[in-house]
Amino acid sequence: MLSRLPRVADPNLLVGFETADDAGVYRLSGDLAIVQTVDFFTPIVDDPFTFGAIAAANALSDIYAMGGKPLTALSILAWPGSSGLDDLEQILKGGTSKIHEAGCVVLGGHSVTDPEIKFGYAITGTVHPQRIRANSGARPGDVLVLTKPLGTGVISTALKRGIAQEEHVQAAIASMLTLNRAAAEAMDGLNIHAVTDITGFGLLGHAREVALASGVSLDIRASQVPFLPGAIDCARAGALPGGLKNNREFVEICVEGAAELDDLLYDPQTSGGLLISLPREDANRYCARMPSAARIGEVRARGARPLRIEP
Repeated sequence: MLSRLPRVADPNLLVGFETADDAGVYRLSGDLAIVQTVDFFTPIVDDPFTFGAIAAANALSDIYAMGGKPLTALSILAWPGSSGLDDLEQILKGGTSKIHEAGCVVLGGHSVTDPEIKFGYAITGTVHPQRIRANSGARPGDVLVLTKPLGTGVISTALKRGIAQEEHVQAAIASMLTLNRAAAEAMDGLNIHAVTDITGFGLLGHAREVALASGVSLDIRASQVPFLPGAIDCARAGALPGGLKNNREFVEICVEGAAELDDLLYDPQTSGGLLISLPREDANRYCARMPSAARIGEVRARGARPLRIEP
């Protein structure tokens, strides 16, 4: 559908929607560009304050993935007209707390009446035009690094079905509440070729975007991909979200190879980590700065398919 939209040539548009990147970037001057993104979704946890904070962290992640600094936020809200306001107050407070943690300011927002709750933010940040971290620069020989474990989708689904263990839910919440600011700052001074954040399309969906935008293929070693505590158990119990199945149907034509429980590689993430493509020596330096990061594969010259799963 996006390919059918008319495009306006503008030399200041540095990153548009052509490469399915995490945010748009528009140059204001020789040393200043704005980064813009928007993200919102339905509740994935029971506590309204936590839901609001997770929604904010998820929206902020796109700015960090582009190498930007978030500055302002506009809230987006759909709320049932017949519902009380106590939960809404907590959602807004949770979101605002996370926005403030990022050094960002909430300017206002927009709300509509809707029978299904939805909440999120449009975020604006800044970046130097020469320091943009796009998803389109991965090079053969690069190492792929993932900064957060996977599994928020299956654990959230298990929670909705009443089969999730509390400690697994809390571990997933802690991960979703963690800003990608530190992961982004750890890239400073390193030779970073490509970055994206892992959200609704899952690891393989966003890896596909990097591969296509960069004209390369990515090898993912399933045994090296980290998972949240309980994620494997939830997948084995059949707690597979609808988004996971949609991701698999869309992406699997681009994938060769398979691994046990590779469903989790398609699992839609909320406020997931960063996937970074960088030279091996810089990957070593990055992982020394971010011990929680994991090397999960390599970049190679374009093959028959954009992605390959290895055991």
